Amino acid sequence: MIRRQALGLIGTSALAGCGFELRRAPALRFNSIALAGFAPKSPLADELRSNIAASPTTRLVEAAAQAQVVLEALADGREKSVVASTAFGEVRELQLRSRFSFRLRTPQGRELIPATEILLSRDMSYRETAALAKEQEEAALYRSMQSDIVAQVLRRLASVPAP
Repeated sequence: MIRRQALGLIGTSALAGCGFELRRAPALRFNSIALAGFAPKSPLADELRSNIAASPTTRLVEAAAQAQVVLEALADGREKSVVASTAFGEVRELQLRSRFSFRLRTPQGRELIPATEILLSRDMSYRETAALAKEQEEAALYRSMQSDIVAQVLRRLASVPAP
């Protein structure tokens, strides 16, 4: 029993000594933020809201006039294109793209982050015999790209000085 506790303490201290730390929401330098320009029930907006809500320094408000800064979505889209096909015209590989354009401004209109576009792409093999599985893989890849976009947006928001 004592041996297990000792090994546990050694393992914990080794992790603490190497600088390991769980990922957490970045500390934003403004008190309040509003999201504008997103489509109703946008999954990207929902994930942004939940990540901003986890920030210890910033609260999310609905009205842009009450916010210190406004994150304005300019474009949010998904694209799919055929990259490779067989001689018979059967699709063999697809490329999935997720694109998000935004800007950060104050309610008075001063730009803190000019119009910025984030474009992510993933390649996916395709077989018609496994269409249902490939549809689920496509959805998982889009969710993964969405999470990557949210992480990039939050890192950019964290780098903005206090207005």
